[in-house]
Amino acid sequence: METRLEAAAKWLLGPETATAGRPGHLWPRWIFLRALGLIYFSAFYSLLFQIRGLIGPNGVLPAQDYLEAVAAALSWHRFWFAPTLLWLGASDHALMALCWAGIIASLLIVFNAWPRAGLAVAFVCFVSFVAAARDFANYQSDGMLLEAGFLALFFAPAGFWPGLGRANPPSRASLFLLQWEWFRIYFESGVVKLASGDPSWRRFTAMDDYYQNGPLPTWIGWYVQHFPHWFHASTVFVTLAIELVLVWMMFLPRRFRIACFCIVTPLQIGIILTANYAFLNYVVLSLGFLLLDDRLVEWIVPQRIRDFIAGRPAQFAPGEAPAGWRARWRNQLAPARMAVAGVCFVLLFYSSTAQLVWYFLPRLPLPRKPVQMLEPFRIANSYGLFAVMTHARYEIEFQGSMDGKNWTPYPFRYKPQDPHEAPGIYAPYQPRFEWNLWFASLGAWPQYRFVIWTEERLLQNEPDVLALFARNPFADAPPQRVRAVIYQYWFTDAKTKRENGAWWRREFLGEYAPSLEREPDGKIVLVPVANRRPSGP
Repeated sequence: METRLEAAAKWLLGPETATAGRPGHLWPRWIFLRALGLIYFSAFYSLLFQIRGLIGPNGVLPAQDYLEAVAAALSWHRFWFAPTLLWLGASDHALMALCWAGIIASLLIVFNAWPRAGLAVAFVCFVSFVAAARDFANYQSDGMLLEAGFLALFFAPAGFWPGLGRANPPSRASLFLLQWEWFRIYFESGVVKLASGDPSWRRFTAMDDYYQNGPLPTWIGWYVQHFPHWFHASTVFVTLAIELVLVWMMFLPRRFRIACFCIVTPLQIGIILTANYAFLNYVVLSLGFLLLDDRLVEWIVPQRIRDFIAGRPAQFAPGEAPAGWRARWRNQLAPARMAVAGVCFVLLFYSSTAQLVWYFLPRLPLPRKPVQMLEPFRIANSYGLFAVMTHARYEIEFQGSMDGKNWTPYPFRYKPQDPHEAPGIYAPYQPRFEWNLWFASLGAWPQYRFVIWTEERLLQNEPDVLALFARNPFADAPPQRVRAVIYQYWFTDAKTKRENGAWWRREFLGEYAPSLEREPDGKIVLVPVANRRPSGP
């Protein structure tokens, strides 16, 4: 006779059973997994054009140099500290193989072909990049994707071509932990807004200049920026209300969860249209579909489409399997699989919950070892978006010169530079180099030394780093000197835009970091600068 603990474990870790009063989540799972595959695809596709310039042997932050330093400091512990396949090699070919493997795996997820295998490969490839990319993967969006991707390994149906997966419903624990991630992203972001002490959130002015000062604005954001103050103050109220209050509807009956989805989804769509935050909002948006259930989706989606997606009906009841050696082998391994899943779920839930509790009780003596153990994998994270708003926009620009007097800028692909060029919409694509320059512009260069190392690569006309830019203005011969300067940018007003077509106005502030110069013997040296901008904007 099984104990209550055993019964509870089977209830949590076993397949979800749909009833008339509690519809299942087969359709929300199908939608979420296809969306997750597309997000993985966008992440690897963007890396395909950037990874060599970012962490290649001749890139800005070579992964091989980093891993050698880790190995020298940590010995065998290095494999846990930096969980990456790049320990086997971090050459250009290895980096490209990592991207292509991730792309293929993401397509398997999208087309629902052997989804668990695709999810496993995509997760391993992405965590391999994140663990070795340092500054270029220190974003909350990466943690969101890794946490969702890891949990999806347990959430996805088994089989090579599972269709809707009626024979393999998701476990209640995996569904809850994905919903728990969704909840924490919102709630923790609301908490940090108030806990940070930023007066703009309390005075309802946080959104007054938000649209022009984010990492990579859009042209739609230009128009929204010119809306009256009452609109921006209203969006502050709505944001705080959603993040701190409405998200608790996740724990209420299905009608409240559906209503919550209908409220938060337009918010995410609005953010996507007015700012480029890579795949961050797409992850949150896809997790939101797990608030829905089969009854609602089947009510909305026509029968013909549902029949096409679901494929032939399941021949076995949920949790059952066909007879044969594979079924017997699967049944024998079922307790071990359930035990592994249970340990993972307990660790993830404890680690994520402890970090949430520490927001309110930072001195509470909860064990930190599980949190520290999972930290390298980024699968149990704390989140906190827009804790402190940025009320000025600064842009770093790299310039080269042959004589030290006449300077030519290196044109960027995505971030603001030419005042007459409209900001674009390209998320979920993530230009990590340009994204990181926005963070660097808010601090002093010693905190962001990759700026200096970029100058060095440009002096060498390094092709992989130059590929991060729109073009090479020194294609015939490398410059003799390279510098990084900083401007302050503002959106133009409607009158200025009508008159000369400019989307931006800007003001030169000075040099951001020391410039580099190549001496006649080829040696690269720092050039003292007298008019360097003070540390911090």
